[in-house]
Amino acid sequence: MFKNIKKPKLSFWQIFNMNVGFLGIQFSFGLQQTAINPIFLYLGAAEDLLPILNIAGPITGLIVQPIIGAISDKTWSPKFGRRKPFFLIGAIIGSLCLFAFPFSPTLWIAVSLLWLLDIGNNMAMEPYRAFVGDKLPEKQLSLGYQMQSLFVGAGILLATASIFLFQDWFSLPEGVSEAVGKIPKWLYYSFFIGAVLSLTTIIWSVLKTPEIPPSDEEMEEVNAYKRLSFGERFKQPFVEIASTIKGMPKFMWKIAAIYLFQWYALFVYWQFIVPLFKVTMGFDTGEAAAQAAKMSTTYNVVTMLVALALVPLTVKFGGKRVYALSLIGSAIALFTIPYINDTTLVLLPMILFGVGWAAMMGIPYTMVSKIVPQGKRGIYMGILNMMIVIPMGIETITFGPIYKYLLGGNAVNAILFGGVFFAIAAILALRLKHSPSEAVS
Repeated sequence: MFKNIKKPKLSFWQIFNMNVGFLGIQFSFGLQQTAINPIFLYLGAAEDLLPILNIAGPITGLIVQPIIGAISDKTWSPKFGRRKPFFLIGAIIGSLCLFAFPFSPTLWIAVSLLWLLDIGNNMAMEPYRAFVGDKLPEKQLSLGYQMQSLFVGAGILLATASIFLFQDWFSLPEGVSEAVGKIPKWLYYSFFIGAVLSLTTIIWSVLKTPEIPPSDEEMEEVNAYKRLSFGERFKQPFVEIASTIKGMPKFMWKIAAIYLFQWYALFVYWQFIVPLFKVTMGFDTGEAAAQAAKMSTTYNVVTMLVALALVPLTVKFGGKRVYALSLIGSAIALFTIPYINDTTLVLLPMILFGVGWAAMMGIPYTMVSKIVPQGKRGIYMGILNMMIVIPMGIETITFGPIYKYLLGGNAVNAILFGGVFFAIAAILALRLKHSPSEAVS
């Protein structure tokens, strides 16, 4: 079994530089949250088909992240490192897809590009989570993952702000309608910026942050993997994923239960916030997309502001309490939004949602990173991502019929449904408890 390597303490700016690449990755995810579904609607998609059209994210995340995590655990190059090659390749794929996306002439091409974009983003995301855990001593893990949370907020903030700003600056004059079945030109610019940021920010982190070489024990594992035949190397990640899941500590199963409700609720919100504003405020698709972008901008500003402030709070009050309260706040936000018809006042619930988003994107990763070994951090972070994408996959398959037949095709009911699931996740978060004896050897 692997022994964790003693790591030097890093400065604030070293941790900052290490996480800059998350800005580009999350700009891309911000566009997926805010702009992809409006594009599908522009290209003629029915609202009840939005969940199934988003199934690319769950499936690619389920397949790509744990496999890349397992392979990166067994990778080392003195020149390129362990994790860097994977998130650099993923960034290149994502950048190309972002550039091509707004030129989609038909719905099926847009959906196909979403699949490729998700493959690139997931290929970059998982090794990045492990990369931070690889570099930091245990006492700095909370700061490292909350710094990621800060860049999550910053990336999505820039993406969503660009959408409503470009709509204001570059949309057609009042009284002139966009062509039916065409993606408006003002949406193009956000995707072009994302294409540039996706690659340049990753390159920044790659150049600024050296990886820690494997221990002798880890190097033996790497060399043993290299000696396997192609067929054995192909099978190895799947075998290792299965055996690792079988031996997971109970703490990770508790996280999985929380994630089932948390990420189902998040996907419902992202998919139906635009249809909600079409109902509650009488907006057309473009206006509703711009209002949804303002909502996302607001909660991601809050995420940026509170992400690092959560570090001392989790130390003082415990991660599970802060996490559970953040989920309660997210539930309250979703219960409130459908009943506010003012475009400015409706932004206030996003303060609670932003605190929740900051906690969701940092606290669970800190908790898990403390109980997994250095040499298997990639595969465990991949499995943690499986716990994210499986609920998303379930949502994409099940929520279309739920929305159509149980919720009356009403976007208000969809958002309230998400609020109920956040509340359940908060109750489950209060059950979290782990001790050093639960750490995986």
